[in-house]
Amino acid sequence: MDELDPVPADPAAPQVEAHLPPGVSRGPETLRAFRAVLGNTLVANVTSSYLWFALTFWAYLETRSVMATAIIGGGFMLFTAVFGTFFGTLVDHHRKKLVMLASSTITWVTYALAGVVWLLLGEERLADWGSAWFWLFSAVILVGGVVESLRNIALSTTVTLLVPEDGRDKANGLVGTVQGIAFMITSVFSGLSVGLLGMGWTLAIAIALTGASLLHLVPITIPELDPEPEEGASRFDVRGAVVAIRAVPGLVALILFSTFNNLVSGVYIALMDPYGLTLFSVEAWGIVLGVTGIGFVVGGGLVAKYGLGANPVRTLLLVNVGVAVLGMTFTLREWAWLYVLGLFLFMCIIPAAESAEQTIMQRVVPFRTQGRVFGFAQSVELAASPFSAFLIGPIAEFWLIPYMDSAEGRSTWGWLVGGGEARGIALVFLGAGAIMLVTVMIALVSAPYRRLSQAYAAAPPQRLETEQTS
Repeated sequence: MDELDPVPADPAAPQVEAHLPPGVSRGPETLRAFRAVLGNTLVANVTSSYLWFALTFWAYLETRSVMATAIIGGGFMLFTAVFGTFFGTLVDHHRKKLVMLASSTITWVTYALAGVVWLLLGEERLADWGSAWFWLFSAVILVGGVVESLRNIALSTTVTLLVPEDGRDKANGLVGTVQGIAFMITSVFSGLSVGLLGMGWTLAIAIALTGASLLHLVPITIPELDPEPEEGASRFDVRGAVVAIRAVPGLVALILFSTFNNLVSGVYIALMDPYGLTLFSVEAWGIVLGVTGIGFVVGGGLVAKYGLGANPVRTLLLVNVGVAVLGMTFTLREWAWLYVLGLFLFMCIIPAAESAEQTIMQRVVPFRTQGRVFGFAQSVELAASPFSAFLIGPIAEFWLIPYMDSAEGRSTWGWLVGGGEARGIALVFLGAGAIMLVTVMIALVSAPYRRLSQAYAAAPPQRLETEQTS
């Protein structure tokens, strides 16, 4: 992490570090704390995504229903969106370590409860997706995964708290690398675990790993003062988030742009695993996701080394051009190598997009409201994904897939998407990518893009109450 070593401050413009204890400034001490938190996040993300991937694989293999996996994936996005602003308010009003400890504890309790349900009812009763028990079991695991997402909001504000401003884009790249490593590890082991050990042992491993991450977090110290209480702030402080967002020119447009892109991305969330499982066994599909997950590590590593350039707003839009083009092409033919290559490239460029949005907000939004802004943005942006996931599952299963299996569908669209078992899904991917491409091209020539770029360039270093009153 040499790239994050702080540069000497300009003596003409001293900066008092926000919410840090007296005598502590952003430097080697806070960077050590950031590294420790990042390592713990790796453990926590491995745990959460391991079980979530396993649940998705297990549900599809047991039910063979695209709609069931769409509901599970969409439900996760829906509840993450609903609680985003609440989570962000918690982050702003409490110490970051306390928030992370609470998140890990609740996640461990819910996973343990899912284990009890498994032992009491058995796999045969839980595997019937038409029964209430299947959805109860899935919902308990879903709660644990949703609460775990609270850590991601806390981590975003921790970057602002602990990392010097000129190193935050690279720090966000390291966050993307850690998430990529977690994705790579868990996608491999989730498929192998479900295929070789079964869902019961997979759940037991997740419970143990969650407990380990919680114990690992306890001794970590994050240097931070208690946030100052705010008059009139509610538990769901939507107003505070909206005021902070509207104060930055172009930030509303950025969130709306990300929201629309997530509407399109919900299509991929719903159908990516079913498409992959038509090409590969569950064990092989898990390995494919692990291998392509190296792309997250590559992309995050490049951001950590080189940063995002002078204008992360432009970087964000250009990355989405790449996402759109890949979405239009990686399933044009039912070739395993094409799908794998497309997924790898997709995962290479996603860390740049996520890091860019984080870096923009960490610079232009005051620290004391960043949790609410990150949480509100998460709520609004993710709210679109469940809608498209819930919508596209039934459409694909009951209309597009049967249509593309028919002689009429093959003769009409076969020249474009070829032949094969999953041509209906391929047609959905092609249309979603085309919609995203048009949207990004419009955004690149828009006035909000220029205003946000100017706001980012003109934003001063973070200055909070402790500095203003000193």
